[in-house]
Amino acid sequence: MCSEIVVRVLLTEGGETMAKAYWVVCYRLISDPTAREKYSKLGGPAVLAAGGRFLTRSVPAKTYEHGIKEHTVVVEFESLSQAVAAHDSPAYQEALAVLGKAAERDFRIVEGIEG
Repeated sequence: MCSEIVVRVLLTEGGETMAKAYWVVCYRLISDPTAREKYSKLGGPAVLAAGGRFLTRSVPAKTYEHGIKEHTVVVEFESLSQAVAAHDSPAYQEALAVLGKAAERDFRIVEGIEG
């Protein structure tokens, strides 16, 4: 189960305050580590090219409340639209095709809190 992440970051664009957005990806199971590694080699550059910034890519230091001690990734984007566009980009979709059914993941896009 993904842990809750609360982020209070604001971005000003044209005088308008906007919250950043985050990919929160928790792996429940990795059944093919080789395929996951190939996915990472394609997915990482695709995320960076789309404006993402990796905040963490690791196994949790500690888990609580039914948390699974598996690989967790958090990526920051300047906006929700940028986060969605990164996921839907051809480069990231190519990486997902390589991943296939090699991993069971909980993938969420969440907005930061304004104010």
